[in-house]
Amino acid sequence: MSILYLLIPLAVVIMTVAVLFFLWTIKSGQYEDLEGPAYRILMDDDDPLVPHDYVQEKKQTDEQNSET
Repeated sequence: MSILYLLIPLAVVIMTVAVLFFLWTIKSGQYEDLEGPAYRILMDDDDPLVPHDYVQEKKQTDEQNSET
């Protein structure tokens, strides 16, 4: 029974910290835009996987090989 004298205040302290953390996340705007990041990845521009310089070098090499 004496363990309750320790566990109840400990539970109150943990709950207080959790509530303060939750209020801090609300104040900092963590929950303002919940759907934006999900759509942002879909609207991202697709960059080519092959670098532009490599494509040009490959074309030049292919043209030189086809001329000979």
